[in-house]
Amino acid sequence: MTIPDGILGLHHVTALASDPRANLAFYRDRLGLRLVKRTVNFDDPGTYHLYYGDELGRPGTIVTFFPWPGARRGQPGAGQAVRILFAVPEGAVGAWRERLRDADLDGPREVDGAPVLLVKDPDGLEVGLIEVAASDSKPFWEGGGVPGGMAIRGVVGVRLLVEDGEQTARLLTERFGLADLDGASRRFGRSEPGGEWLELQVDPRAERGRVAAGSIHHVAFRVADDAHQEKVRGGLLSDGLHVTPQLDRNYFRSVYFREPGGVLFELATDPPGFTVDEPAATLGSDLKLPDWLEPVRERIEASLPLLEPMGAAAAGGSHG
Repeated sequence: MTIPDGILGLHHVTALASDPRANLAFYRDRLGLRLVKRTVNFDDPGTYHLYYGDELGRPGTIVTFFPWPGARRGQPGAGQAVRILFAVPEGAVGAWRERLRDADLDGPREVDGAPVLLVKDPDGLEVGLIEVAASDSKPFWEGGGVPGGMAIRGVVGVRLLVEDGEQTARLLTERFGLADLDGASRRFGRSEPGGEWLELQVDPRAERGRVAAGSIHHVAFRVADDAHQEKVRGGLLSDGLHVTPQLDRNYFRSVYFREPGGVLFELATDPPGFTVDEPAATLGSDLKLPDWLEPVRERIEASLPLLEPMGAAAAGGSHG
């Protein structure tokens, strides 16, 4: 098998939140994403790690959150990802405006001719719904209570705010293999219809951001497997970037580094996926822990806030 030189696309985006129940209510119940995994932050098991995506949590559909109850609000700024865009079918933005009419909305507006509706999540993170014609044929979570003609088809765009975009752009094109799409915004991605992109917002006067609730923690990119990850990692090291050793996240294996503009990036393998420790039919129903945390499960469960009323996960089958 030929190992690709660059990345395969977006894998997931991870952000911070405050109230886990408000987070669940917004991303699962309002946006109709499936809660595909409820686990904990492996580096800080006193807080949840919640994963949302399509039916199986396919790479490219996933957003994840570390919710810390009572956490203060973050401040968007340079060295951060500051916006997530979800793809929806053509003609869907009007229906989303009606569905989210009581939320903090902005738009519809247009990005390179495509209608976009912006909304703030419960912690102030900016989330967009953008019409992408090529998304119609992509799978989605049919049990999320959102009609198929408007349901989210995955993450299609992420905005990065940096003070100087030249080195970041060079990494995206020369190391990640992305094309400069030359739209109204400076976007880098795959040129095929419906392909994902990164948008560079360059502001030399931007203050550095403060990462807290409502902030994006990191952006993860797809690599096919361990060999592909090691190839890309080697290239990054040769560029003079500090890249972590591989870490096992149970559902993928990861390495992390800060790109030249300061945004935390991750390379995440496609396998093994979210069905490695529970069947597809019941994804997200129970708290899952890695083997090394099972001996302290009782202590972890006692420290976590109640995510939803007892029995709600089992009774609410449409919510996964």
